[in-house]
Amino acid sequence: MATLTIRNVPDEVKRELRLAAAARGVSMEQEARDRIAGTDRAALRPRKATAEELLALGRALQEGEPLDPRYRTLPQKDLTDLISDGDL
Repeated sequence: MATLTIRNVPDEVKRELRLAAAARGVSMEQEARDRIAGTDRAALRPRKATAEELLALGRALQEGEPLDPRYRTLPQKDLTDLISDGDL
């Protein structure tokens, strides 16, 4: 059987895992194993885009507007304002 080490688990997640394990009368390790084993493996695979999503992407590219607002273009004044305000 393989061994898995997970680092930097948030304190709240560890607390919830500990409480759930105690409620079931099992170790935290067993609770984690059960949760991992119960994960829907299909949900872990990348989802294929639908035809509608591909069409929306094509339209956005054709119009020159990215779908993700992080990639939009900023006028120079807006950019310098963001820099001077410390937001960028």
